[in-house]
Amino acid sequence: MESVNVAALESQTKEDKEFNVESPSSPRHRKVLARWDPTQAQRPNIDEAPIFRPTLEEFEDVLAYIASISPLAEPYGICRIIPPLTWSPPCRLKEKSIWEGTKFPSRIQCIDMLQNREPMKKKKKKSKGIKRKRRRYSRIFFSRRPRKPTASVSKPDSSPETTEEEKKFGFESGPEFTLKEFEKYARYFKDSYFERKDNVRDAKWVPSIEEIEGEYWRIVENPADDIDVYYGADLENRVLGSGFYNGVETFSGKRDMEAIGWNLNNLPRLPGSLLSFEDEDISGILVPWLYIGMCFSTFCWHVEDHHLYSMNYHHFGEPKVWYGVPESHATSLEKAMRKHLPDLFDETPDLLHELVTQLSPSILKDEGVSVYRLVQHQGEFVLTFPRAYHSGFNSGFNCAEAVNVAPVDWLVHGQNAVEIYSQEKHKTSLSHDKILLGAAYEAVKSLCELSSAYGEESTKKFSWRSFCGKDGTLTKAIEARLRMEEGRIKDLGNGFRLLKMEKEFDLNCVRECTLCFYDLHLSASGCNNKCSSGKYVCVKHANDLCSCEGNDRFILLRYTIDELRSLVRALEGESDDLKTWASKVVDAYSETQKGELKEGGFDLNLDFQLDGKFNTSSEIHDAMMNFAAYVEPINLGFLVFGKLWCNKHAIFPKGFKSRVKFYNVKDPMKMSYYISEIVDAGLMGPLFRVTLEESQDESFSSVSAQECWEMVLQRLNKEIEKCIGQGQNVHTLASIDGLQMFGFRSAFIVESTEALDPNHRLVEYWNHKNETDSVEMKD
Repeated sequence: MESVNVAALESQTKEDKEFNVESPSSPRHRKVLARWDPTQAQRPNIDEAPIFRPTLEEFEDVLAYIASISPLAEPYGICRIIPPLTWSPPCRLKEKSIWEGTKFPSRIQCIDMLQNREPMKKKKKKSKGIKRKRRRYSRIFFSRRPRKPTASVSKPDSSPETTEEEKKFGFESGPEFTLKEFEKYARYFKDSYFERKDNVRDAKWVPSIEEIEGEYWRIVENPADDIDVYYGADLENRVLGSGFYNGVETFSGKRDMEAIGWNLNNLPRLPGSLLSFEDEDISGILVPWLYIGMCFSTFCWHVEDHHLYSMNYHHFGEPKVWYGVPESHATSLEKAMRKHLPDLFDETPDLLHELVTQLSPSILKDEGVSVYRLVQHQGEFVLTFPRAYHSGFNSGFNCAEAVNVAPVDWLVHGQNAVEIYSQEKHKTSLSHDKILLGAAYEAVKSLCELSSAYGEESTKKFSWRSFCGKDGTLTKAIEARLRMEEGRIKDLGNGFRLLKMEKEFDLNCVRECTLCFYDLHLSASGCNNKCSSGKYVCVKHANDLCSCEGNDRFILLRYTIDELRSLVRALEGESDDLKTWASKVVDAYSETQKGELKEGGFDLNLDFQLDGKFNTSSEIHDAMMNFAAYVEPINLGFLVFGKLWCNKHAIFPKGFKSRVKFYNVKDPMKMSYYISEIVDAGLMGPLFRVTLEESQDESFSSVSAQECWEMVLQRLNKEIEKCIGQGQNVHTLASIDGLQMFGFRSAFIVESTEALDPNHRLVEYWNHKNETDSVEMKD
């Protein structure tokens, strides 16, 4: 702590004295002796990150909105999202019992040493360019996010008797505060630090964000004083809880906050976020962390665990200043930091994982790194993208909350992260392979339309089908993982037995490579001899576990290479492989879940082939019975709220598109694909169109789905009559269900389109549905 001289004490104001009357462990004991030096401001000259303002309609689906802005925002690494004005959730932390009665721990941050400090082991030859400081040090106390119990062997944590040479620079534990106490000290610190002698007593002067920013980087780059602040960072849910309520009024005026994705308690496991396949409530990743800041309290340069997306919400207080570097410049940032802070990296190679080091955006910019800035105010979100480095500081007392999320396009970034972690021998927080396979299982269910059989909600707002097919994001991710695994097994040669992995291998514990911490959910290598009893390594390090030969060494495989190839084909839509993997999906679920399946609910109807020619009218009739199961949604579209955009039986999203096999209007004895779509016809409302996929000239349009497909049927029957005239044993088709052919009789598509209208604004449809449901309940 700074010493306090007599002259300083005598000049204290009444408010100053209030902070110096308790024991040295009290937050009120810390005096503010340093002062703002506006003549030495070091504010970086960098470009601003983009700002987005979603409409009420866009704001209803957070993952869809992230996807829509990603092409514009990802090149910056970070962006700011300003919600609609009517969305203003109350903060539960302002309840008196929490505000005044609940304490939280703090950290002491030495702001003047975030960039300019010497390594713990002082070297004779100092690095050039940056002046170094040396004062108090402590062992870094950051703890990793909680995980499942691990069965792998790893180095034990350092004991409390760690020697001075083994210590790392870190942030000391500070006193505990209530929010009320912390706000009072934060206000005192900022008022004292930025006090102006020429200030008129009756007119309170407040420094601008730009002035605070210039002073912050002056302290970091050219420190003249010891500047210590407190930060209530990484506060787990059990400390203060979340700032969000469940069940409060939202922008829609409905008490359904627990179902809204912008509530960060819900975001990680929304349908469409791959974190929904992680069973554990991992603190800081799936369970939000709180951050209670004061002026200059800092979050240093870092990327999110597993290169996940992150969402930060500013509950209340003064602004936060952020800096972001996009993924395309992540390696450049790492090189720049190693260049300018070589001694620190020599001593701590994983320095960027410690979150205790800053480097000025001005230096990064000079090194050719793209750096962007934004200022986040209360009630606003900040979104960071995969492997986008970010850092920043607080301009005064505030409270924010953050959590991670993983849209499907994160898969390639996540795979890259675990490979980097393996190279760096850095522990993982998630099982990437378990998440990847979980997504594949769900996609198989979606392709087979099994969601209703499972009774799950996950497909209501999200279609896995859009990520399947030969060019689908999920298909490509599984295929890439297959090739990686196949190549590594081939590189081992024939010295290993290939064995089937027990299903319970990592059921109750995390299995990690003992050499690099690589997750072992998909495959693991071991030896039957005592040399490595109970130890497993990844396939990459199979030859490094021991030197045994013969049949003692083995590779455990959850799925064989052939099985993984079959999975890729299933995701591409091959019916035989879909049937094979459908049974594996059922097997992958617990006995309890399997018991909940409805009798006959797992009938895939895949034995009937919709390919080739038909010889009799009875075969054609049989095929008609199966069309509903083969309507493939391509794009669900979005809602237009008007009378013509729904009827009693269906919702008609603008941009909706589906694909179905039906008799070819040019050759009735042949099956072909048709594309059904809905476009905007202006005052006419929706226009329904059906086009023969292989012949774009064969297109049929109408103001109703029924009339559209009746036009197809009329054209088809004309061709059938020609076939009859030629003596072929067929007859015309009498009727067709247009809604069915579009897919609006499919349970999956009905649930998905209904989910587009959570507030039931399409009144005609919902009124009829509610009446129908009421009659069915009475019956």
